[in-house]
Amino acid sequence: MYEFYKGKKVLVTGHTGFKGSWLCKMLLELGAEVYGYSLEPPTNPSLYELCGLEKEIRSEIGNVCDLGHLKDFFQEAQPEIVFHLAAQPIVRESYKNPVGTYETNVMGTVNVLECVRTTKTVKSFLNVTTDKVYENKEWQWGYRENEPLDGFDPYSNSKSCSELVTHSYKNSFFSDGSVAVSTARAGNVIGGGDFAVDRIVPDCIRAALKREEIIVRNPNSTRPYQHVLEPLYVYLLIAMMQEKDGKYAGYYNVGPEENDCVTTGELVDLFCQKWQENLQWKNMSETNGPHEANFLKLDCSKIKNTFGWKPFFNIEKAVELTIEFSGIYRDGGNVSECMIKQIKSIFD
Repeated sequence: MYEFYKGKKVLVTGHTGFKGSWLCKMLLELGAEVYGYSLEPPTNPSLYELCGLEKEIRSEIGNVCDLGHLKDFFQEAQPEIVFHLAAQPIVRESYKNPVGTYETNVMGTVNVLECVRTTKTVKSFLNVTTDKVYENKEWQWGYRENEPLDGFDPYSNSKSCSELVTHSYKNSFFSDGSVAVSTARAGNVIGGGDFAVDRIVPDCIRAALKREEIIVRNPNSTRPYQHVLEPLYVYLLIAMMQEKDGKYAGYYNVGPEENDCVTTGELVDLFCQKWQENLQWKNMSETNGPHEANFLKLDCSKIKNTFGWKPFFNIEKAVELTIEFSGIYRDGGNVSECMIKQIKSIFD
């Protein structure tokens, strides 16, 4: 992977977010020339600012809904590989602002793909969606890539639409193989530097730092929790392999092993155990809250069989790595060095 990405011009939308920041750090470690297009960092504090990315990449602050601005940046960057991560990513926020969620997640994808279509240097494109794109039937086994796409809430549904937009552009404009196009449907990510609201691990960390009781909204919901480096490594792998050979372009689930799909309550128990300091949590199950899926798993057989990939970390190690970062952040340490150390653990 070092040999492939060294010197490559790579454009990342949503680079100021949690996953985008980690992906940019990984690309820099691989020797890529990184361009980022995104809104201002979505949280304060933000991982993007904490790790000093603005000094290491060419960053453009802009909205993916602004096609003219986005096109200008593509023309400047002339990227060879594009990772599309820009999104409104929070389920509960999508209930508050459905129109904005659809605008960003659907028309934003249209605009990025239009820029890919009109920028002749692009050879590989990956649209990052979510495990929630599937019609959720609350069954006990993992969803496969050929299951129907029909997310329930505005966030999940807008990501289903983003998938369909990608499929249409792929069939309409890239069927000649000029650009290799894939989507990746990742499970719930955890990791150091996530400061988002309405996400369980950031909520745990905020409570732990304040020595407060952790409030858990849906402790019995099962989710495919995984460390953020897991799907990001797969994104890099897909983009690389499909550029080398278009047969690898497709639609891929990325999630943990089945025995690492745990309930939110089990995840919080593990967090409290690893953090120590006698942390406690409180069940605040909502009876009248907005709908969220109760049971969600992914079948990742395709990505494993295609590339021989398997997760680097189990759920326990994922929590440990998250707490390692959080401790360094709490103590005013060098979070960028922590990120590089954790990144190298999967590349070396």
